[in-house]
Amino acid sequence: MGIVAGLDSSPDYTRIVVCDSETGAVLRQGHAAHPLDSGEGGRPADVDPQSWLLSLGEAAGGGLLEKVQAIGVSAQQNALVPLDAQGSTVRPALTGNDKRAQVAAAELVDALGGREAWTQAVGCVPQAAHPVTKLRWLARNEPEAARRTATLLQAHDWLVWQLLGRPGRRTTDRGGASATGYWSAASGSYRPDLVELALGHQAALPEVIGPGEAAGTTPEGLLISAGTGETMAAALGLGVGQGDAVVSLGASGSVMAVHDEPLTDAGGMITSLADATGGQLPVVHTLNAVRTLRGTAELLGIGLEELSQLALKSTPGAHGLVLLPYLEGERTPHLPHTAGTLTGLRRESMKPEHLARAAFEGMLCGLADALGVLRGRGVQVRRVFLLGAAADLPAVQALAPALFGAQVLVPQPGDYAAIGAARQAAWALGVSRGSQDPAAPPAWQGAPAQVFEPGEELPVGQAVRQQYESVRDEMHPGAFG
Repeated sequence: MGIVAGLDSSPDYTRIVVCDSETGAVLRQGHAAHPLDSGEGGRPADVDPQSWLLSLGEAAGGGLLEKVQAIGVSAQQNALVPLDAQGSTVRPALTGNDKRAQVAAAELVDALGGREAWTQAVGCVPQAAHPVTKLRWLARNEPEAARRTATLLQAHDWLVWQLLGRPGRRTTDRGGASATGYWSAASGSYRPDLVELALGHQAALPEVIGPGEAAGTTPEGLLISAGTGETMAAALGLGVGQGDAVVSLGASGSVMAVHDEPLTDAGGMITSLADATGGQLPVVHTLNAVRTLRGTAELLGIGLEELSQLALKSTPGAHGLVLLPYLEGERTPHLPHTAGTLTGLRRESMKPEHLARAAFEGMLCGLADALGVLRGRGVQVRRVFLLGAAADLPAVQALAPALFGAQVLVPQPGDYAAIGAARQAAWALGVSRGSQDPAAPPAWQGAPAQVFEPGEELPVGQAVRQQYESVRDEMHPGAFG
């Protein structure tokens, strides 16, 4: 038996779980907030990476890591940490979906020849959040900092490097590398020319190591695994595998699935990520998910729980009301400048319960469209893990199985990214001892979850989807090709 730890450095907190390396049972846990700086929405776009270490130290206080033999690190994706030739940060880390970089994203798309050129190169189209886009912003707005930038790391790369005592070798994993915009999951290699296109010159990039490899060992003998991004760590912690998809319900939404080959599409709707096990993790994003529910609830002057109760008083199809939930434009389909549409208004349908139902059906049908993009490329989906606070709403649980056409699992709340990081640490520890298959992670039990079946509601869900698709295709012909 061994004891391992997984730490997840999210935008707001560091969470640590200490687990039995064989079973995955959580033995103890800790957490600490990150020191807050000023920034849009209370979350800074620029963050001193030292704050991540301070939060980590606080979360690990009180002997939390006693007898731990290996640590895995998960951290927020898309955080860019630029270092100078001496290994010092040239400026605070650029984090999150930095809206300052929107113009830079458009510039990069044009500079390489359009969206299709980017999907062929690295499997994604630059967005404001991508590190490659932040490099372009840095070159345009802080040229002196850009000139001094010699090495590029992401948050989990930097944390692993710090835990190991800042060795000369810097590493990352396939999952983290695939989120940069300058590494291709299809070819398994960097595109240094894209770094130069964005930054104006070459920069050193971390070595991409295998998922079961160790990044190194601390002077005290503590093994540190490869680390990965939060999305990939959460998938590993949930225990998703072939035939599983994960639908995340935030203000915006995402649908990802485990697959055996990288997927792209000419329009850039699929972001081709790698997972933390050596496989692929194609992702489709939507701009509108829970913001659709919140907007409707505000219109009706109620909360989300009341909106859910109201929706269940209506009938499937919302008495003919159809809401296309493109309130902030949309990424899937690619309609950046469109607006939402509400159709089917008749005197008998103009009731709060029908509008509430149309909001839930519209949100879930939009996510089903994203799921359909993956299914259309051969991804098998038998189970859907539904994440986010809105997954607990009764209306979501009642409607999702039939609209997605699959069994829906709502996992119990848990620090799944930290658990995934711990599972990776157990993998690397087992490989180092010769007791674990280098090609497969330890067989920990998956996340406990409520299970909802489509059952006899499946034909009803198909009819609702057809109603939605008819309106979508009429309003936006050719949006899905």
